[in-house]
Amino acid sequence: MSWKYDGAGQADATGVEYLDGLYSYALVLTRNHAEAEDLVQETYVRAIPAMGRLRAGSNTKGWLFTILRNVWLNQLRKHRNGPQMIEIEVGDGVANNIVEPSKDSHDLYVSKLEAEQVRAAIQELPVDFREIILLREYEDLSYQEIASVLQCPVGTVMSRLGRARAKLRVLLSPTLKGFARPK
Repeated sequence: MSWKYDGAGQADATGVEYLDGLYSYALVLTRNHAEAEDLVQETYVRAIPAMGRLRAGSNTKGWLFTILRNVWLNQLRKHRNGPQMIEIEVGDGVANNIVEPSKDSHDLYVSKLEAEQVRAAIQELPVDFREIILLREYEDLSYQEIASVLQCPVGTVMSRLGRARAKLRVLLSPTLKGFARPK
């Protein structure tokens, strides 16, 4: 995230490219839209004053995800009641509505059902598995970056990711077999 001072007292934020990823991660942690929005906002409130102290070439994305997770953990400790288990509604985003001309209607239908099944299965995972799947598969963070965000060894990241993927396979195997194209 970089900030430019324009001389007239205005700061220009050019690091909003992480906003969607941070929100997705916050949603995985909180399972609540309003709480996720608050968590992202608090992340930026804490990050902005420290921006000037970042060195050139710093891993800003990893740093922001670490701040978000720490804010969330602090909130959990403060409330002492753990994350609320609230079902989230997964709406059709713009990305889900893009039609690929090479796919016929059956393929599009199957793709949509598979995506819904994967999202539902991810929501069934424990929070440790949900967050590691999101950070690796959706945010494309490296094992080292994930280890830094989660404050654990790289080996733990690798084993937890392996267990999370295995659990997802078990959850998804019976449902996805039914979507095969009829011959």
